[in-house]
Parts: sequence; structure tokens; C-alpha cells
Amino acid sequence: MEGRVAIFVDNSPFVLVVPTYFWQFLQASDDYYSRYMSGTFFRLIRYIAFVISLTLSSFYVMLVSFHQEMIPTPLAVTIASGREVIPFPVLLEAVVMEIAFELMREAGLRMPKPVGQAVSIVGSLIIGQAAVQAGLVSPLMVIVVAVTGISSFAIPNYAASFSIRLIRFPLLIASGTLGLLGFATMFALLAIHAFTIRSFGESYLAPATPFQPSDQKDSMIRMPWWKMERQPQLAEGVESRVGKHQRPEPPKKGSGNNQ
Repeated sequence: MEGRVAIFVDNSPFVLVVPTYFWQFLQASDDYYSRYMSGTFFRLIRYIAFVISLTLSSFYVMLVSFHQEMIPTPLAVTIASGREVIPFPVLLEAVVMEIAFELMREAGLRMPKPVGQAVSIVGSLIIGQAAVQAGLVSPLMVIVVAVTGISSFAIPNYAASFSIRLIRFPLLIASGTLGLLGFATMFALLAIHAFTIRSFGESYLAPATPFQPSDQKDSMIRMPWWKMERQPQLAEGVESRVGKHQRPEPPKKGSGNNQ
């Protein structure tokens, strides 16, 4: 119905769906089992979580290292008081905390499930608190890294978060070395790379690029089923998904319906 192909591979529990688009990784089956308003709301929450997971730590390092004038004065004073005894630059502090978080996440995944949950939760609490009390990291840095990690778990497709976890480090290093210029340059390079990706001949960012107005009904927002009457234009089909006049409405007078 959407112009894609499902590939079943013998002895594999996974099914490949091609071509694939970026927006699919932020969509969940729950969106279609609830009303379109709640489905749209939670989908937008996932997009916000994607942006936070990708850029929050970079923004923090960039502002604290180069652009302190962009931080409100009370918040700047709080950050300065928390970093008063920290012997490391904010970039090194952020990189170490990000790597430590990734180590705990991988350790929690590879260990047995009951033990893995305990290691990830207790390890995060104990190591974070001990690092703050020892004066190795600032309290706000722990909060930033924790929010960044939690936001990455909001992405429905766990494999899709791998790329976010990977490109977070180039953004972080560019922001910590060149400030806003480095962040903007690295983000532009990543965006250009995303524009050039093709999945079985289709643009990875379709239907945003190339922009298809009629296909925006199920990308960032989810319209009601009765609004999605036709197949996507990328499917090169004109067949109807649903019948016409499917919008729920009261019966018209004189239609012979006595209900």
C-alpha cells in the first residue's frame, strides 16, 4: 500500500523493508492504534527527543566554552559555581562522561537481564554521584549527559539510535574546539551527507526532499485514516487506500437512515 517491499531472509528473525526513509525510524506502531491527535503528539515528542539527543551536549559545551554571553546571568553563575573546582576543560569533561555512559549502556546490554539493569542503574547513580563529589565533573554536566542518554531511548527503533550515538561525538568535538562555527559546519556536513543517501534509488529524506505535499500526511504528523485516501506519490501509484467519504459524521436528513 505504500510502495515498499518486504524481504524475508531464511534463519533470520528480522524482515527487511525497502526502500527505507529517515522518518520511519521515528514512527511507532502505537501511533496507528490510537487517535491521530495523540499519535501526532507522541510522534512530535520523539522528534524533540531526537534533537535533544543529537545536540544538547554539543550546545552545552559550545555555550560554556565560547559563548558565555548567550547564557542568562543567573544560569551562568550557577554553571560557574559548579565548575569552580573542576580541573578539566568542559570538552574533555563531556567526552569522558559520554564515553562512560556508552560503556554502562553496553555493559547493561551484554550482561544477563536482571544483572544488567542493576548494573546500569546503580552504576550510573554511584559513578555520577562519586564523580561530582570528587570534583571531576560538574553537576550540570551529569544532568546534560543523562538527559541526552534518556532522549536517545525515546527513539522506537533501537538500531536507528546507533547513528545518533556515533555522530554525537563529531558534533561535540567541533563545538568544543571552534564554538558556533564548528557546530554549524559539522551540522551542515552531516545534513549534506543525509541529503546524498539513497535507499534502493529513493532519497533517504523523502518525502521532505524531494518535497511531496500530499505525502506529508504521515511523516512528522499523522493525519486521520480517512484523510490518507491515496497511496504516496513515491509509490508511483494512484490507487485508493481507503474508500471515499470515510470521515465519521452524523447521518444526513432524508437519507433513509433512522438510527
